[in-house]
Amino acid sequence: MRVRPLFAGLLLLVTAFLLPSTPAMGADPTEQAAVRPNIVLCMGDDHGWDETGYNGHPHLRTPVLDEMAAQGLRLDHFYSAHPSCSPTRGSVITGRHPNRYGTFVPNCSIRPEEIGIAKLLRKAGYACGHFGKWHLGPVKKSSPTNPAAMGFDTWLSHDNFFELHPTLSLNGAPPEQLRGESSEIIVNEALRYIGRAAAKQQPFFVVIWFGSPHEPYSGLPRDLALYDNLPESYAKREFQLTSNETGRPVRRSLRDVLRERYAEITAMDRAMGQLREGLSKAGARDNTLLWYCGDNGTPGDGIVTSPFRGQKGNLYEGGIRVPGVIEWPAVIKEPRVSKLNTVTSDMLPTLCELTGQPLPNRPLDGVSLKPLLEGDMSERAKPICFWSFDTSREAQNVPYIAEELQRGTTPLVKLMAGVPTRNFRNFHHPRVVPADYGGTRVILSGTHKLIVSGPGPEPSRVELFDLQHDAAEKHDVHDKLTDITDQLRRELRDWQTSVLNSLTGADYR
Repeated sequence: MRVRPLFAGLLLLVTAFLLPSTPAMGADPTEQAAVRPNIVLCMGDDHGWDETGYNGHPHLRTPVLDEMAAQGLRLDHFYSAHPSCSPTRGSVITGRHPNRYGTFVPNCSIRPEEIGIAKLLRKAGYACGHFGKWHLGPVKKSSPTNPAAMGFDTWLSHDNFFELHPTLSLNGAPPEQLRGESSEIIVNEALRYIGRAAAKQQPFFVVIWFGSPHEPYSGLPRDLALYDNLPESYAKREFQLTSNETGRPVRRSLRDVLRERYAEITAMDRAMGQLREGLSKAGARDNTLLWYCGDNGTPGDGIVTSPFRGQKGNLYEGGIRVPGVIEWPAVIKEPRVSKLNTVTSDMLPTLCELTGQPLPNRPLDGVSLKPLLEGDMSERAKPICFWSFDTSREAQNVPYIAEELQRGTTPLVKLMAGVPTRNFRNFHHPRVVPADYGGTRVILSGTHKLIVSGPGPEPSRVELFDLQHDAAEKHDVHDKLTDITDQLRRELRDWQTSVLNSLTGADYR
């Protein structure tokens, strides 16, 4: 993998003129961090909050994530912007809720007009590479929503998820298979990219989105062996998931399923360790902000130990609270645990402030966590809102991008309508009607979480939970705390109006 020589030369020339000089070797690490920190964002696929050793999982072995949590900033109340993958990934790239640009559910593409964080960091002279799962549109060269369209100069990526021996596309070329454990493969490729940037003293922004532990599951023998003795009680239950042999649904023993799922998580954890070691060898670890999180809660086949209500696909805590840990040795010098509500939409505002880049001139849903990284943030400036949009009418609208440009190329095991790849969709939404306010929507403000659900603007169900005393969301208190309920309902409705205005394309005019 390599950056084209002409482009690399131009990028170095621009960097030399537009950026402050790189601090001299031996300079104070904190001063270096204040100039241009390196940034690596990592994300597990379907990796829920409790599936780490540091959060008390009774079976899983995640020594690297445990060490990161013990040495860095542990985000105990970190959320994915959505309970499924494509939408959450869009929130990382844009700092915006995915409903603003029609990325409602998995296999909805992003829109080309969105301003991605890689676009902003390239203006600051960063080398920007993407490795692994993309899932915001096809990764082929002709796609208007591939990683290059969002600002990445190099990508080795897949339209969706992948297993052992993944088939990936390099910079939009026809996909090729790479042999090996998939998490290790994309980390090794990312480290090669990082090494080249470090050799040129160029700051780097690298996104590593793992294909694990999304089903169908598989694992190396040494990882599988760690989970040979899971409780027999799991063997008495069956679960339906994808067959690695046929790509179609099959029922299997939950014990066997969990053994493979946990093996994938352990392999991903090991790859995180290789990433940290590689950053150290490149002389870059001290001034690299390394951020790991999941993209949504654990699916039904893996949520046997969660302390939360719900799972992937819904907006209870089990569907949206995910692991979140940050290491940045130059700045985070002492281990800390934060119970502040934070979300994947916060990534873009945080990175913009850290690198001195102006925020996009359009509505954002995240806030900068720079004060939190520096140990000086006790409250969140605004609540976090979530919304599972009712997409039942969207197919009646005009496609936003031509069908041919939305066709995927990278194969995967799990079939969809008999097709071994993923095609994408997005639709124009020119006007707002009352029914657009439907679906399940949530506002999280401090310790209070309001959940409103129903097919239209008038809810069929309202729930309020005090997460400080009821993290499992067992006790609805909306009838007891009517003032809080009414206030949050007004704020949530106002936010929905802003989102729907964005959905019409008004932000692009």
